[in-house]
Amino acid sequence: MGKGGALSEGVVKNVLLSYAYVSVWIFLSFSVIVYNKYILDRKMYNWPFPISLTMIHMAFCSSLAYLLVRVFKVVEPVSMSREVYIKSVVPIGALYSLSLWFSNSAYIYLSVSFIQMLKALMPVAVYSLGVLFKKDSFKSDTMINMVSISLGVAIAAYGEAKFDVWGVFLQLCAVVFEATRLVLIQILLNAKGISLNPITSLYYVAPCCLVFLSVPWLLVEFPVLRDTSSFHFDFVIFGTNSLCAFALNLAVFLLVGKTSALTMNVAGVVKDWLLIAFSWSVIKDTVTPINLFGYGLAFLGVAYYNHSKLQALKAADAQKKAQEPNEEAGRLLEERAGDNTGRNNETDD
Repeated sequence: MGKGGALSEGVVKNVLLSYAYVSVWIFLSFSVIVYNKYILDRKMYNWPFPISLTMIHMAFCSSLAYLLVRVFKVVEPVSMSREVYIKSVVPIGALYSLSLWFSNSAYIYLSVSFIQMLKALMPVAVYSLGVLFKKDSFKSDTMINMVSISLGVAIAAYGEAKFDVWGVFLQLCAVVFEATRLVLIQILLNAKGISLNPITSLYYVAPCCLVFLSVPWLLVEFPVLRDTSSFHFDFVIFGTNSLCAFALNLAVFLLVGKTSALTMNVAGVVKDWLLIAFSWSVIKDTVTPINLFGYGLAFLGVAYYNHSKLQALKAADAQKKAQEPNEEAGRLLEERAGDNTGRNNETDD
């Protein structure tokens, strides 16, 4: 009874911790999205400078990541040559900067709810690019699933009350850049045995983003900011906003490390529905029945895609475990054959 009770307590503790990690991640992701919308939207804080906001985030995250890696040594830096850094990390940093820039820019033109609906296209972009780069094999059933997700998003876009072509273009570009970044991480880093957690990822990638973003910033936003004499840097607003962005990366590290990437995908769906409800009830964005029907269709497609990925992972693990005894038996047979050969040689001598 005591052992059973201890086991139950351990299981309950792990479940509660998992829920805690999920809740913290949802809260921080929710906070960053709403906070960015508040800062960038012309009807709220009215500071429509997405490149500047992204650069503030990257400067803040670079500084804290440096302290955690080099000063406090919370995590160890990854062994990486200059050539690998230039050929692998720099392209990923460039794509990440573009993804963040375009994603933040979309908040100026689109509602929070509609942006979350457009983000449902991420699996479509990742799978399509994976097939293009030969990291995924083409499967007709998966492609049909991708078409159903795209159809759902198209219906949601058709029902959008405040549809803005430029805003949709920006968000779709952000999805493509982010999907390309994720595929290139597999090709340029994971294939070489290099794995970056969110802290080391910021340590290596955030400074690249800062450099890449400085070029469009100097051309597009700096002249406007320079001529806006009334602007003053609000350390409370931008400091807490940047802290939320950095804390979100730590939450991703905890969530994926303590649970799984699939758990984060499922939690992401819950977060999207919460954001849609918040956007409708608090921000007073218009959410139409056609919006919800279209996103519901896309949601079912994404849920099926995640389920298929989980089943594929389970099948791969089962196959790996089944192969291990066979490999061990083969190794023992080889050893015995070697021993017998040795004995026969001794007899011949």
